[in-house]
Amino acid sequence: MRRIAIIIITATLLASCGSKEQSVESVINSKDLKTIRTKKDELDKKQQELATQIKLLNNEIAKLDTNKKVPLITAISAHEEVFVHYLDLQGNVQTKKNVLVYPEMAGKLVKVYVKEGQRVVKGQALAKIDDGGLYQQVAQVEVQAALAKTTFERQKRLWDQKVGSEIQFLQAKTNYEAATRSVNQLKQQLGRSVIKAPFTGIVDDVIKEEGTVVAPGAGAEVFRVVNLRNMYIETDVPESYITTVKKGKEVQVEFPVLGKTVTSSVRQAGNFINPANRTFKVEVGVPNKDRSIKPNLTAKLRINDYTNQKAILIPQSIISENAKGEQYVYIVENVKNKIGKARQVIIKTGKTQGDVIEVLSGLTNGVQIIEEGARSVKDKQEVKLLNQ
Repeated sequence: MRRIAIIIITATLLASCGSKEQSVESVINSKDLKTIRTKKDELDKKQQELATQIKLLNNEIAKLDTNKKVPLITAISAHEEVFVHYLDLQGNVQTKKNVLVYPEMAGKLVKVYVKEGQRVVKGQALAKIDDGGLYQQVAQVEVQAALAKTTFERQKRLWDQKVGSEIQFLQAKTNYEAATRSVNQLKQQLGRSVIKAPFTGIVDDVIKEEGTVVAPGAGAEVFRVVNLRNMYIETDVPESYITTVKKGKEVQVEFPVLGKTVTSSVRQAGNFINPANRTFKVEVGVPNKDRSIKPNLTAKLRINDYTNQKAILIPQSIISENAKGEQYVYIVENVKNKIGKARQVIIKTGKTQGDVIEVLSGLTNGVQIIEEGARSVKDKQEVKLLNQ
């Protein structure tokens, strides 16, 4: 810069000595507008000529100066790799077989046959309610039904032999059928005095104790029975993923409380969009052979909604945006002796995962992308590579 200043001063002195030009002060004092404008045009022209000469000198200095400061950068090589994108969601474990068992008749709970945590099979007796003498009634009606059957069979034999009246046969038949219906009805009522397991599972809670008076209706539940095999997680998925989150999609399921992660898949994707939050329901099956997973347990889901077998991935931190809203990065080209030239490249990006982003266009396999120092370089500027 000192050399440039000397050259400018010398040129100015030579110009002033070589001509008898009017000074600016004398032109101003002349008060002649035309003369002042002419003087200004002369000086503007000289200024442009000097600026052009200074630029030429600066370019030559930049080429010859071995001590010039060049931005230091590091670069990464763009290469194709498999990109797997996951949608992160949260849900709760549920089971379709998690029910409260209610009594079907009123009475005193005289016997509880099971304990909490006990495994039961479908139809197994869980408890007995006082039947209020129904058992004795059934026994009496069965005796009457047996007599009615014997009478009917006798009358039928006689009728088949054309002996006796038709009215006697029909009356015996009617009595037998009525007695049979009475027995069945009383047995059904008696059967309601036994509370049974609705399905195979585990008694999760014994709610009522022996001696408690129970009756059908709300608040009268006696047991909770659950099945821990057919477990699933239900979650809400934004409608924008309706074309990518489908039945069969792989899902990584994490249970933070258990410190456990399992691989599963979407077993059902809903067809209804909730207008309140613009989501649809998804069910993810949960393998639970060791029965460690319980209903209402919180789970984190990672659903593989997108895969690109030949993706170019770069750190999000090196991407900038221009005034037009276009994203760009800097690449380094023509590297020789660790010195290269930065070039701005407009790119289009896709999905992100963690701190990396997929590049859809603008970069090719093998190109050198400026990483460290990307924010401090300019287009077509010389840079020095530190990691070549």
